[in-house]
Parts: sequence; C-alpha cells; structure tokens
Amino acid sequence: MQFSLKEIKDCLECEILYKKEGYDENTLFNILTDTRKLQKGDCYLPLRGENFDGHNFINKALELGACGYFTQDVFKVNKEADFVIYVKNSLVAYLNMAKYIRNKINPKVIAITGSCGKTTTKEMLFSVFSTEYKTHKTFLNHNNEIGLCETMFSMPLDCEILIVEMGMRNLGEIELLSNYSNPDIGIITNIGSAHLERLGTLKNIAIAKCEIAKNLKPEGLFIGVDCSQIKENLNYEGKKIFVSLDSVKNIDIKIDSTKFQYEGENYEITQTGEYNISNALLVIEAARYLNINTENIKKGLLEYKPIEKRWEKVKTGLITFINDSYNANPESMNAVLKTFLSVYKKPIVLVLGDMGELGKDEIMYHKQIGEFLSRYEGIKLLTVGTLARHIARNTTIESVEFNNNEQCAKYIKENIKEETTILLKASRAMKFEQIIEMVKNYDND
Repeated sequence: MQFSLKEIKDCLECEILYKKEGYDENTLFNILTDTRKLQKGDCYLPLRGENFDGHNFINKALELGACGYFTQDVFKVNKEADFVIYVKNSLVAYLNMAKYIRNKINPKVIAITGSCGKTTTKEMLFSVFSTEYKTHKTFLNHNNEIGLCETMFSMPLDCEILIVEMGMRNLGEIELLSNYSNPDIGIITNIGSAHLERLGTLKNIAIAKCEIAKNLKPEGLFIGVDCSQIKENLNYEGKKIFVSLDSVKNIDIKIDSTKFQYEGENYEITQTGEYNISNALLVIEAARYLNINTENIKKGLLEYKPIEKRWEKVKTGLITFINDSYNANPESMNAVLKTFLSVYKKPIVLVLGDMGELGKDEIMYHKQIGEFLSRYEGIKLLTVGTLARHIARNTTIESVEFNNNEQCAKYIKENIKEETTILLKASRAMKFEQIIEMVKNYDND
C-alpha cells in the first residue's frame, strides 16, 4: 500500500524536519527499508539494529531517486529530499504504519505459530483460502516484526484474508506481533524443543507461543493441537478448538500422498506423514470457521505444494534426495524419520546433522535420536557435525561420521552405486542443500 505525507502525519507521532516549498502532501509513494529494492519516487525508511544502521544509506537512497526519508536523528537533514520525517524509533513507526494498513484494508487475519510446522500450515492455509477469498500471506518464513511489516505493506487493497506466520526467539516477541496484527484466528501447531537454549524450559516455550492469544479478537477463534502445554498456558476466553489425530480414521500414508478421514469427510494431501495430517486438521478447522465449502477445502489441501527444503524431492543420477533440511528439533526429527522409514523401501540412507538451540541437554537429545534409530535394521546413517556424532555413537545401525558437508557428499558419490533414497535432515545452519549441489557437481565432472 502506498502512503502520502499527509497520511503518515495522521497515523504516526512524527515531526517533519524539512519539506520542499510547494511539495504536495497528497502525493503517493511506496515505503522501502532496503535501498537495493528502492526505485525512483519511493520513500526510504532506515531501520537501526544492533549490528546494522540503515541511516548510513540515506544518501544512497537519495542518489537512487528517493523522494524523501525517515530518520531517528534530528540532525540528518538532506535538502535534496522532498521531505524528511523524524520518528523516535523507525521500527516502531514501521509497525504502526503496518497496523494502520491492517485496519484500513481490514481483512480477516489468521496468525500461526508453533515450534515446527508453521510455514507448512501457512502454505496449506493459503492454498485452501485462495479457493474462495482474495488471500495474502507471509513470504517464505519472514516471520519476525520486519517480515510482518513487509507482509502488510505488500497486501493488496482488495485482500480478504491475511495469513501471517509468527516466529520467536524470546518471550514477548509473539505478543508484539499479535498486537500489531490483531488476529481473528490464532493457531499453534505444536510445542517442542526449538529455542530451549534461549527459553530454558518447555513451559516457557509454551508461554511464549500462547502469547498469540493476547491480542486475538474476543469474538475470534483459537485453534491448537490437543496438548497439555498449550491448554495450561493459554489465556483466551473466546472460542477454542483443539485437534488430535485420535479423531482421524482410515489413515493411508504413501510416498507422495496421505489420505485420511476426519469427521466423516475424506481428505488427501500430497505430502506424507501423520504430522502433515495434524497441520491439515488446523487448516480444516480454520476454513470451516470462515465457511469455506468442504469441496474447496479438499481441493486446496490437494493442491498444496511445499516450499523449498521441506520434503523436497531432488533426483541426481541414481540417487533421490528427500531434502527436509529447512530446520530440525527433536520432535520434527522423530516425526520425519518415522515417516521416511515407514514409506521408503531399502536401499535408504539417512544423512542427519546438528539440531541447534537445544540448550544444556543438546547432547542428550541427539543421543535419543540414535536410540530411536536402533529400532530399525538394514539402513545406513551418515552424520555431519559435532552434535550429530552423538546420534551415530548411540545407535546400533551402521553409521559413518563426517565433520562437514563436503566430506559427506564425497562419501555419497564414491560409495553409493545403486538406486538409493537419501533423507537429509538438520537445522538450517547446517546448509544441507550444499550436499545435493556437491553430489550434482561430482556427476558433472
């Protein structure tokens, strides 16, 4: 959405430090925080963080043709601009303008958080709601306060449904996102071990996730998985729905699809695994609440396609990679391993890497994955990283340890000589997509 100087003055506490004589305050312009994307006639909003200060690029923005800019520094006045706007905090200004857009366009807002499954659920929601509504969503996983603003600023004026993903690393962050988005529907996909390093306990993680309900509209709806951590820490007096796999029948899981029955209706998704059924149940309940036709719910779920690094199938030579390396915590690792080992036939190989941000018990969590894998026979395990080696050293299956992706890729290329399916699973910091690219490059040598 575009703003004018007049509209900015109406919705923000700000001061106009400079305005060119004769400038029309009703002139519309886009507001950009990144000079790399800025075009002539845009207004530049510099953000300031611990390790970065966009104010250093104000002159660059003007060289690129910015009409004006915001600043937190009253002395930064460049009269080459058409106007200069002073705000105490540019991020707060960005959030307030985003909330102004949210209220002006006034879509139904669906907010999603959880320890894992947030992005998958968001993409499923978008696929389903797009069958009947003008729908807009968070781009990729841009789920912090800046991503929230970017999502709202890019929302079309005729938007009817806004789907926002909310991530967090500490207490208070989801409350802030909820405050500025004011959701009609709040969804928690699960409570897991991600961010234990920062928050210390599962209870604190649950408290942080349940902040999504603090600014959920009283007449709205909360949807979550049926687990004690959510129920014990949720403070919401409005309508609540808790979903469980216990209410699902006739589950049929195959390599490229999952079928199930829920409350008398048959559904199919083009993904595999019970954890994806759980995500789908959250979507079904949200869609029912906003009166989407059952056939369109089924159609939207069937048309859902995962984004990069989430159960992404990549074939190179004789090898088929299942790349689920976007992120990993003990819960998602177990769920993905259980699914992969149940639907893929031998020969199969597991490539597992470090799971990050698990706190003081991080070694124990990796050991438990190794113990879990001891239930299986006839599979091979490759681990990459200092933590993942504890998986290999606490399992009975054949395993090989590597220090880095290059060593692992070289081993795969030199030792796998028949058609094999390889699962890649690790935290994002491990950059497991490099393994696929390295193996491809070996093929091209």
